[in-house]
Amino acid sequence: MKKLYIKQKVFSIGEKFTVMDEQQNPRYYVEGSFMKIPKSFKVEDEQGHVISTITKKVFSLLPKFYVEIDGKDMIEISKELTFLKAKYTIDAEGVNVEGDWWDMDFVVEKNGKKIADINKRWISWGDTYEVTIFDEAYEHLIISLVIAIDRVKDDEADASASS
Repeated sequence: MKKLYIKQKVFSIGEKFTVMDEQQNPRYYVEGSFMKIPKSFKVEDEQGHVISTITKKVFSLLPKFYVEIDGKDMIEISKELTFLKAKYTIDAEGVNVEGDWWDMDFVVEKNGKKIADINKRWISWGDTYEVTIFDEAYEHLIISLVIAIDRVKDDEADASASS
């Protein structure tokens, strides 16, 4: 079992943040494209190797995000057409997200087996997520999924603010 913490900086141009371990050592670095279309984020490990890329589809009736992990398309997050509340679906082979992922309190299962637990910490400056990984073989998948969900939420908040 491994615990990682994703803490975003409140005022960050270009949207950069770091994923830390329990000893506050940096494990992953996340950097968003600044003023670039399509909007994308890359996640790098400690050695600077890109482990995943999160990209928002540019021309789409409803928002859609693609997540490429270790060079393979793995996750698609799509907004559904609803009138009252924003609703998204997560499509990833064998991966199921249970709980309130909109408030960042959920469990990730792979083929029915719990592989991670994600909880938002409410007592911090900026958004901080505690990620408990039960099966370290899926670490890149979990980190990429949590960051992608956070980016979807941020995109939705930006869209709400502008309308």
